[in-house]
Amino acid sequence: MKRKREVEKEPEMRSATAELSVLSQFKPVDHAASDIPTKPFLSVCHLILQFLDKVGPTMTVLRQDIHQNIQRLESLYESDPSMYSNMVEILKKETNEGSTRKLTSCSRAFLWLTRSLDFIVSLLHKLKEEPRMSMEQAVEEAYSLTLKPWHGWISSAAFKIALKLVPDSETFANLLMAKDKKNDTLSEEIDSFISRLSPFLEDIHSILVRSLEVCIERDQGTREEQFHKF
Repeated sequence: MKRKREVEKEPEMRSATAELSVLSQFKPVDHAASDIPTKPFLSVCHLILQFLDKVGPTMTVLRQDIHQNIQRLESLYESDPSMYSNMVEILKKETNEGSTRKLTSCSRAFLWLTRSLDFIVSLLHKLKEEPRMSMEQAVEEAYSLTLKPWHGWISSAAFKIALKLVPDSETFANLLMAKDKKNDTLSEEIDSFISRLSPFLEDIHSILVRSLEVCIERDQGTREEQFHKF
């Protein structure tokens, strides 16, 4: 029983890195053979929810969006795990159906989950590379780089107000660390997490761009216009 409790309390950073090690097995040799296994991808996204809980109430809206998008993909996957085991095939299916931009599409959910993962990587990178930066500033800059360009003014304004609720950097670091670990260990775990997730996100962005090119050819318009339609 004691061992079970220890496993349950494993820090989110370490757990997420372990999940990414599963995803890394599917990293394509060339983009023509890209494969994004649905279940491992969703497992990583679930761990990101736990990570956002550490940031505090300022992440409530983002957390809700991520949770809803995860649920949408999980519902489709669970309806037929064999058919929907690969996110790339789901994107192709909805592209062929012309349903990618529907509010309830899985393509839309996948895109916003990717943007959320971009935010997490940017935030962790800033906290590690600029340790003197305040948590509030790090969150704001990461948000401006990754999510703000796609948010409307209402969402952006709400986020600005919520920034006042973030914990300080030291408190946040302590929340991420295992009780028996030190800051240098946390830094190593952040490095490991980023090094595994960043290349995977690059593959996802390439896949999304290729999927988007089909929409551009069919509906016309620039790439940025098409992205803002999601």
